[in-house]
Amino acid sequence: MVNALTCLLKKKVTEEKPATDEEVEVIGREMKTAIDAVFGQSLAIRELDTGSDNAAEIEINNLNNPFYDVERFGITFVASPRHADVLMVTGAVTHNMAIAARKTYDAMPSPKFVVAVGDDACDGGIFSGTYAVLGGADKIFPVDLKIPGNPPTPTQILTGLLALMRMAGKKR
Repeated sequence: MVNALTCLLKKKVTEEKPATDEEVEVIGREMKTAIDAVFGQSLAIRELDTGSDNAAEIEINNLNNPFYDVERFGITFVASPRHADVLMVTGAVTHNMAIAARKTYDAMPSPKFVVAVGDDACDGGIFSGTYAVLGGADKIFPVDLKIPGNPPTPTQILTGLLALMRMAGKKR
C-alpha cells in the first residue's frame, strides 16, 4: 500500500517543462521572418493522419490554442492539399491509407514539403513490422523533416518547422 501511494505522490518524470511565452515568441518571430522570405507572408499546412493514435494530432491542435496561436506567425492549417505548402504527416502509414496518402501528396502544388511528426510517422514507431503497417511516411513519399517524439510538444513542432523554413530558404 505504501509503494502505491508513493507512486501517486511522486512528480512525473516524463513531462517536459512547458515553454514560456518568451520562448514561443522568439521562435515565432524567427518563423515569421523565415516564412516571409521563403513563402511570402504565409505557410499553409495540410495535416494528414495515416494511422495514428491521435497523440501527435492533439499537440498539433495545441498550436492553434491561445497560448501558441501560430496564425499570428503566418502559419495556417488548410483543408485541401491543393492549397498546402507543407504536408504534415502523423501516424504510421497503414496499408489502408497508403493510396489516399499518396493522392494527397500528388495533389499538392510544387514546391512541396513533407514533415513527419511523431515516432510513428518517422519510422513506424511501435507499430513497425506489424501486418497492417508499411512503416513511416518515407515509405510512400520523400520526407524533408522528421520531428521525433511520442508525441513531440508544440514547441518541438514549431522548432522543427523553423528548421524546415531555414532549409527551404537555403534551397532557393
